[in-house]
Amino acid sequence: MDQRTADIAKKYAKESHEEELALLRTLAQIPAPSGDEGRRAAFVRDWLLAQGTEPGQVVVDEAKNVVLTLSGEDHGAVEIFSAHTDVVAQDTEPLPFHEDDERMYAPGVGDDTANLVGLLMAAKWFLTHRPRLAHDVLVVANSCEEGLGNLKGTRWLMGHLGSRRVIDFTSFDLYLGQHITHAVGSHRWRVRTRTAGGHSWENAGAPNAIEAMARIVGGLYAIPLPQGAKTSVNVGTICGGTTVNSIAAEAEALMEYRSASQENLLWMRGRFETLCDSVKAPGVEVEAELIGERPASLARDPQGEEALVEEGDEVIRELGGVESRHQDSSTDANIPLSLGIPAQTIGAVRGGLLHTRDEWIEKASLVQGLELILGLMLDCQAR
Repeated sequence: MDQRTADIAKKYAKESHEEELALLRTLAQIPAPSGDEGRRAAFVRDWLLAQGTEPGQVVVDEAKNVVLTLSGEDHGAVEIFSAHTDVVAQDTEPLPFHEDDERMYAPGVGDDTANLVGLLMAAKWFLTHRPRLAHDVLVVANSCEEGLGNLKGTRWLMGHLGSRRVIDFTSFDLYLGQHITHAVGSHRWRVRTRTAGGHSWENAGAPNAIEAMARIVGGLYAIPLPQGAKTSVNVGTICGGTTVNSIAAEAEALMEYRSASQENLLWMRGRFETLCDSVKAPGVEVEAELIGERPASLARDPQGEEALVEEGDEVIRELGGVESRHQDSSTDANIPLSLGIPAQTIGAVRGGLLHTRDEWIEKASLVQGLELILGLMLDCQAR
């Protein structure tokens, strides 16, 4: 990274700190459960319009992504920078928020609202200074990254770029130093078992939906995990039955398996579907519904991926002030990585207790985060 780029990023991040904090205070309180991000999307769109965008430069698409286009010399190529608007909290009323001298607290404030605010502030620099860009740049506040959102926003974005070539993709998520370089894929299932039910004494021995579900749960954990890449299984929720003296007529569970290997995911799917079929019997119905599918990485451009990751490492070190920690994880970068497009996810804030009601971020870390985000985006300038 050249010194001029670093100096621009550091100066702007320091000068913009109070404005960035104010923006975070507002955005962190706007509810945005996955699939219901409309209020945040409208706010982000209107905020970008107020920064001096031209007609048609910012749009909200059908997936509730807010997409800002920064035009470059080559319209056939595009570089994408994103952060997601949704949070795990299911609140539809304003989210609880408070702060002290050092921290801000709110559900989703670090995952991913603070990173999104850093991206928006970096976009403001480009809208103010309008540098000459080598190619088009998309700044995206995307929807549906969390849970059963199933990466819908990024799927939609990547599927509606027409003939434009994606040079690379960077999302901002999680904490300073975290550098996601490989996609962990997953299959998520809703499994239902049904029987006739009955009285626990009078109909003793009749099929029980909970017992059938228990065999599926036990069988899932008994599957020998494939080798070559880390693979995991989990049962997240389970419910069923009515009373202690009634044979359960219905049971339902949510379960998943994950892997850093697409081949392992396909292998697990075959074993899982065979398991569910094996529990079916006269009087026992089993329904397995695939409700979430996140792809793992596909290595198609290893040189491009290596160059992108090296650049990310340098900026994290020089402007983020920490050493990069390469990790496998499930983020918006899964989609481009599964298409063989160089992609990464980089954390740009310090915080903790993500996915809880007590989630927090360190206010001072927003300066380093904005330096990092802007530093990466400045590399898009025409030479």
